[in-house]
Amino acid sequence: MEHDDLATISDIERRSYDFPWSHGVFRDCLLAGYNCIALERGNEVVGYGILSVAAGEAHILNLCVDPVFRSLGYGARILDEMLSRARYAEVKQVFLEVRPSNVNAITLYRKRGFHRIAKRPAYYQAREGREDAEVFSLKLEDAD
Repeated sequence: MEHDDLATISDIERRSYDFPWSHGVFRDCLLAGYNCIALERGNEVVGYGILSVAAGEAHILNLCVDPVFRSLGYGARILDEMLSRARYAEVKQVFLEVRPSNVNAITLYRKRGFHRIAKRPAYYQAREGREDAEVFSLKLEDAD
């Protein structure tokens, strides 16, 4: 992901979520040196992922595929790239939060070996109040 991708990525984010990240959040992730991945099909960004790595752990902060390009395996490709980068950084465990309503994402995470380890009550903004977050974890030595 490069600065020039941020307008497209912000557009995908807005079309994907009721409460999207701002352009500034993506910019800050780049500036902070997070692993920021933009998956392209030809010259078009079709999805992205943000991975934070520190102290032997990684946290998947965002993974999104343009609604037009969903169900084509792009989410799996982005996730696999993030896990590859985590392994390269000698990460032992990867964490993420996901809405329980995001069944497709949960299915993908489970296919890659993630396990639910906790729930964060009222973690996400929702159209009517708040929505819990399911916390998932993957021990990379178990996934190999």
